[in-house]
Amino acid sequence: MKMKTKAVRIHGKADLRLEEFELPAIRENEILARVVCDSICMSSYKATQQGSEHKRIPDDVHIHPTIIGHEFSGEIIEVGNKWQERFWSGMKFSIQPAINYPDGPVGILSAPGYSYQYIGGDATYIIIPNEVMEQDCLMPYNGPGFYPAALAEPLSCVIGAMHANYHTKPGSYVHQMEIFEGGNLAFLAGVGPMGLAAINYVIHRENRKPGFLVVTDIDQERLDRAATLFSPEYAAGKGIRLQYINTRNMDNPAEELIKLTDGKGYNDVFVFAPVPQVIEQGDAILAFDGCLNFFAGPGDPDFKAKFNFYNVHYNFNHIVGTSGGNQDDMNEALTMMSEGMDPAGLVTHIGGLDAVIETTKNLPHIPGGKKLIYTHISLPLTAISEFEEKGKTDPLFRELASIVKSNNGLWSVQAEEYLVQNGKPI
Repeated sequence: MKMKTKAVRIHGKADLRLEEFELPAIRENEILARVVCDSICMSSYKATQQGSEHKRIPDDVHIHPTIIGHEFSGEIIEVGNKWQERFWSGMKFSIQPAINYPDGPVGILSAPGYSYQYIGGDATYIIIPNEVMEQDCLMPYNGPGFYPAALAEPLSCVIGAMHANYHTKPGSYVHQMEIFEGGNLAFLAGVGPMGLAAINYVIHRENRKPGFLVVTDIDQERLDRAATLFSPEYAAGKGIRLQYINTRNMDNPAEELIKLTDGKGYNDVFVFAPVPQVIEQGDAILAFDGCLNFFAGPGDPDFKAKFNFYNVHYNFNHIVGTSGGNQDDMNEALTMMSEGMDPAGLVTHIGGLDAVIETTKNLPHIPGGKKLIYTHISLPLTAISEFEEKGKTDPLFRELASIVKSNNGLWSVQAEEYLVQNGKPI
């Protein structure tokens, strides 16, 4: 079956275009699918800014443009013969984009949403290539709605980061992977989209919980929103003491944060912003054998920050960096979503496919959390907080405002279904 698609493609630096073109008929080892929902990631902004200089964007993108968007979900339409025993029409799915397929079109860093002409999240229809299935990166999703599956990839990044932290025992060279169970955990600059995902995961996971979690930021409004979504009282019911701290006006934030641990420091520190001062603050609050995870990917290839190597030597402090999750992390994320963990608190904006270009190019300057794109809909990017005002003149937003109001102001499967059924087609 041949299918026309509408997609946002990158042609070069800051050159994104919404285009319609015909997909080829799938081969026996490929799958045709309909994208429903894509979550716009800061990584797409970086790829747009760098063009072919980005490690995942092909050098010939100006000749063979690729589809952007790598946090997406949808349903399968047609399956080539090779994969018909594992996948079928109507199956809902998510994608693990970091496929690490060495024989892909641009080498080991090939990824949907960066590297391919016919697969990416910001499209109506896509062709899933053989290497995605070969590497077990096409993930069935059995939960409600589609947006949780689109947010499974960012959650998998958080899960992978937790699994990548490690600790040691004196006299042993064996790394004990994972955050320190029952220990002190800090999320610095931790109330952005990925920080909220991390809080959600830590509170809801079944094991390896910290005893104390402190979350810092310098934006009180964002801290208040995080505390509404994941309250200290709710965390206490899950066995975690949770505290939100605004460090903006502190003369010595590190000193104040250490006081909260009775001087012991933090076994695990996650830095969610590529800011040297925040990294140095994280370094200063590490406990003995503390692990700092630099989670925030900088755009500057020459980015640097100071680190206390006296403590590396004598206190066994160490640093790790993670970028993305693997298949196990994605499966864990999808399982948690299917079992009821709702990532709706991450979502602050909704838009259609025609909102992708401006949203992606301006993402660092758009406040709030995750921006969800419904690819078959024409809709300007709109904050959920604006639904009620827009609803005074627009019946679509009037109903959406009513739905989200009944769900504590959050996006929901009900709101998604209403938008998909009643939104203006692209």
